Amino acid sequence: MLTLKAQGKLMEGSLEELREELYLTRRAIQYVIDALWELDKLPTINQSHQMFYKTLRKQGFRAHQCKQIYKYARAIVESAKENGGKKPVLKKLSARLDKYDAKVDLENQLVVVKLRNKVFRIKLLHRRSYIEKFKGRKWYEVIINVDRSGRIWVCIPFRWCYEPYKPGRVIALDVNFKKMVAYNGRKVRRVSARFTEALYLKHLAENIQKKHSYAWRRNKKWFGIIRALHRRSRNIVVDWSRKFAKYIVFKAKRSRSAIVLENLERLWFNSSQKSSSLADKLSRFAYRRLQHAVVTKAIEYNVPIIFVNPRGTSSVCPTCGAKLVYNHRLAICPGCKLVADRDTVGAINIYFKAVQALAPCPGSRGTRSMTDETRPKSGRPKNEPMTIYIHSYKFI
Repeated sequence: MLTLKAQGKLMEGSLEELREELYLTRRAIQYVIDALWELDKLPTINQSHQMFYKTLRKQGFRAHQCKQIYKYARAIVESAKENGGKKPVLKKLSARLDKYDAKVDLENQLVVVKLRNKVFRIKLLHRRSYIEKFKGRKWYEVIINVDRSGRIWVCIPFRWCYEPYKPGRVIALDVNFKKMVAYNGRKVRRVSARFTEALYLKHLAENIQKKHSYAWRRNKKWFGIIRALHRRSRNIVVDWSRKFAKYIVFKAKRSRSAIVLENLERLWFNSSQKSSSLADKLSRFAYRRLQHAVVTKAIEYNVPIIFVNPRGTSSVCPTCGAKLVYNHRLAICPGCKLVADRDTVGAINIYFKAVQALAPCPGSRGTRSMTDETRPKSGRPKNEPMTIYIHSYKFI
């Protein structure tokens, strides 16, 4: 699925009425969450229907809106209990509507939603070229949200047919805190990241909270400054991740390459067990958000994505396979005397892992070229040096 997200403008109905309907919807969802949280075993959808349908109908909710309410509440409770969290408390004003309570007209960029007995027509404020990509596709639901500043947001998940092409080359991407390092078998390219800037803003906000630990919640001035700093930090991470994802996907599409990423599923959990300072950096590293942005954009443009095991990518020499010795971030191989920085070694090893995984596949286009670029199992001859071309630039 890919989601169309756009800001909306009310064409029929008032913002106060929409806020009131969303508030009642949130209260109904919270009521179902509170009831389900007390149960030892979650009921099925049919059992939830018998428990809450009549109560919700008496409050004026439409039949299919009732179903969306207890389905959504059940999913939230199930997720919270699986993760060992506390009872969820909803704060956003939002509602989920299916095809019986919402209509989507992408030709005129209009969304019509029915909340209880009121109808709202919302104009999608987005460029037409973006919306046209979703025309003719099946949509699942419409999510309406009103933020604190009064802006209306509309999210519509669409079914997307992902048909990746057969790659002829590979672009390995080593995700780091300060720089993204890409290697395509010939050159190493570095892209400066903005995660350090986001982390700096986060620390500024936390220092203000520590300095005014008893007053910042009650003082509107400090509360506004702290919120603004956290918002800027988050926006930097989101904006940069989307821009970099667009850059790397377009680059891969032009060269008919596959993008290779490390499987960093448990990176934060494993790092937090070792060092609290490292866990703090990873909180604004946002590697999962970056990878999610890359995968989403790759699905949109049918670019293949490969995930490899990150084990040993920074500790093994890409030339001869020996264990590397590090001087700070400079890697030195005692076997073949290769000298390179940690990020370059990681990107090259990720590339080799992907190539070795793709090369045995029969009928893959470009198999011969990818096999030729792979290092032999016995290692590169010691007299044959490994040439690496490095390009470094800042991505804006």
